[in-house]
Amino acid sequence: MTTFQTIDDLEPGRRLLVRIDVNAAVEDGIVQDSRRFARHAETIRELLADDHAVALLAHQGRPGRDTFVSLEGHAEILADHLDHPVAFVADTAGEDALAAIEDLESGDVLLLGNVRMCDEELPEEEPDVKAETALVRTLAPAFDAYVGDAYSAAHRSHASIVGFPRVMDAYAGRVMEREYTAITAVREREFDGPVTMVLGGTKAEDTIPIVERLDDTVDRFCLGGVVGELFLRADGHDVGYDVAGSSRFDHQWETHRDDLERILDAYRDELFLPTDLADEDGDGNRREVPVDGIRKSQPFLDVGSETADRYADLASDSAAVFVKGALGVFEDERFADGTVTVVSAIAESDCFSVVGGGDTARVVELYDVDEDDFSRVTIAGGAYVRALTGEPLVGIDVLEDQH
Repeated sequence: MTTFQTIDDLEPGRRLLVRIDVNAAVEDGIVQDSRRFARHAETIRELLADDHAVALLAHQGRPGRDTFVSLEGHAEILADHLDHPVAFVADTAGEDALAAIEDLESGDVLLLGNVRMCDEELPEEEPDVKAETALVRTLAPAFDAYVGDAYSAAHRSHASIVGFPRVMDAYAGRVMEREYTAITAVREREFDGPVTMVLGGTKAEDTIPIVERLDDTVDRFCLGGVVGELFLRADGHDVGYDVAGSSRFDHQWETHRDDLERILDAYRDELFLPTDLADEDGDGNRREVPVDGIRKSQPFLDVGSETADRYADLASDSAAVFVKGALGVFEDERFADGTVTVVSAIAESDCFSVVGGGDTARVVELYDVDEDDFSRVTIAGGAYVRALTGEPLVGIDVLEDQH
């Protein structure tokens, strides 16, 4: 049972500031559609039906990264999902933004500029500190209430997530409410049989605590992606370092080497590492090589077929499977085999299954896997994992503090 106010508790016809999370993949400078847009469109559609005027806050990427772009394309994608105009202003809390907010009428939807372009948004600080930022102090008086709908960012103590609920009436949107309820229920379930977790992606700092904190719940962890390579390096294989201009490995190895080696030693029986990897040959085709005796000379972009089949068999023989992070660069069809093989096996099995992470959830869309074949496809990544491990989510806490 939720312990925060939801949009069901709102009086109609109010001017609302709604924080959503439509952080998306960017290809050749173009923002790609994702399940996040469709999910948040459900919240917005309900708010419009109750005659609210809606201004949206969202982020895209981080400063210094190629994905740190304007939200103008996001407004167009949202408008398509809503079948309703979504205005865009390339400003977050300045004069242009305030003027556009002032002009809002019931039934209007406005997307403000990328909130991470505000200097005070990103640093992780206490909610009371974030409540004093210029972003919050400037925007809060322009609205009747705040709606937190960005469950996938609920683990971040950023100004747009935790600052506004400290200074104004705050409510949970449908995405926030449904994701929280579903993931909390998953954490409290018990399963009659082995539990498997497929762990990929690019961040070792996410994976290490998952293994430690879910050890009592999960019987086997199937590793891939950048994380899988780093563990292979910890196991003595000649992989898991930067080549050909890549920059995902060396800094993580330097930071997390001791933890990677410690986790591998402590949980070796539960950890399943790739036995083969895939890269690109001289003709641009997929090439698979065994891990034994390997010497890395160019980036590996997927787990090999032997690994994928082994992981698929483990998943099929499970009472429950959780997926967090892709096993390869699935956006490229040549290197989607690992992730798609495993996800498809999960879909075809009768196990309880949760596919998590904004990027991983895209596999379901891109490769025509039926979402209904999973118990839950969550758009959250870090928040999903923290909820599974029982860690508090600050974005939920600030909403509960009002109730």
